Amino acid sequence: MSAAPLDPPGGRKAVAVWSIGVAVYFVAVIFRTSLGVAGLDAADRFHVNASALATFSLLQLLVYAGMQIPVGLMVDRLGTKKVLTLGAVLFTAGQVGFALSPSYGTALAARALLGCGDAMTFISVLRLGTRWFPARRGPLMAQLAGLVGMAGNLVSTLVLAPVLHGLGWVPAFAGSAVAGLVVLVPLVLFLRDHPEGYGPAAPARGAVGSGGSGDSGGSGGSGGFVRRQIADSWREPGTKLGLWVHFTTQFPAMVFLLLWGMPFLVEAQGLSRTTAGGLLTLVVASNMGFGLLYGQIVGRRQSSRIPLALATVATTATLWGAVLLYPGDRAPMWLLVTLCVVLGTCGPASMIGFDFARPANPPERQGTASGITNMGGFLASMTTLLAVGVLLDATGEDYRIAFSSVFVLQVLGVSRILSLRGRALARERDRRGPAPVASHDDPAPAPATA
Repeated sequence: MSAAPLDPPGGRKAVAVWSIGVAVYFVAVIFRTSLGVAGLDAADRFHVNASALATFSLLQLLVYAGMQIPVGLMVDRLGTKKVLTLGAVLFTAGQVGFALSPSYGTALAARALLGCGDAMTFISVLRLGTRWFPARRGPLMAQLAGLVGMAGNLVSTLVLAPVLHGLGWVPAFAGSAVAGLVVLVPLVLFLRDHPEGYGPAAPARGAVGSGGSGDSGGSGGSGGFVRRQIADSWREPGTKLGLWVHFTTQFPAMVFLLLWGMPFLVEAQGLSRTTAGGLLTLVVASNMGFGLLYGQIVGRRQSSRIPLALATVATTATLWGAVLLYPGDRAPMWLLVTLCVVLGTCGPASMIGFDFARPANPPERQGTASGITNMGGFLASMTTLLAVGVLLDATGEDYRIAFSSVFVLQVLGVSRILSLRGRALARERDRRGPAPVASHDDPAPAPATA
């Protein structure tokens, strides 16, 4: 079954290799969120309204979400290094294309290319964490990866925004694309998929029923591998629960940071761009702080996962409701600051989804299961981005009505979490075995990987 060789020791080399992968993800997030600080500039540059502006982020997220399962399969099949390298090439090309795009159509194509490359990064980094570190470190490594990603968001807000307004569109976006080339070098030269002696097991079940083994040996075998990976992952209640936790928790902050936060704060709340940028930075800083806290809590007490996720959703909904229902035209600064601090919990809470999918699937399905889970938040973000844009155009830019769409998806998500949690947790307990056996060295029932 899953013996020690499947649980690598970690150590300095693990940190070094993982850091290369995380650096690639860091740059991908800078590129992904660069539109969040350039939304108003993009509307002026390409002469588009709110719905068309939302299409930039919508298309990028559509590509990202649509790529999650294919990317998970690619990671399981090809390994982390190949997928990360392809991702870095694609998102760098997309950022350059966006910088030089002469029209709305070509800019859309560039964002789609960027989304495609971006989609290959996070699943790969999660896979590096499970291949290089012990299973008990899984929740913390996932939260740390998310934290580094939010640092990329911080760079967009603190560095890219001033460069954009000081030097202009092309220097800001084309200049930032250099970072993609910088991380590509150590990635190609030094990254390894797993430590020596801790490689994935030979595709044992991969050949069952298809005659050929897991290589790409025959078209039927390859198709069978894809269908089997997806079906086996989705059959697990933990994978479904992971998707809905990610769906329900991530999108309020994603929508705010990716596109609509700056216009809302400037146009609806009457703040200057500088003050609005400071509040966006606060969301990111809060995310980083809560990321460390959530990682420690979940790593030490697995029973906290559902309460933590639901508390995050409830608090986020309460603060959004308070801001949108505040009497008068504008909410006070203290309330906006509180909202931004609370939005910082959304990213860390979404990582809890992976802590349900991870123990529900064996190592050879980790990429696929993570891809399914990661689709959740991006599908919700995509839906809300579009809904806000359409409602803004339909209501003459009434942000109160437009942002009310957040509550609809939260209600849907919470209902699915509550209906799935019993089966998922019971199945997880079954996988761990009866009562934790007292004579083993393993201190706590850490999130087992097989």
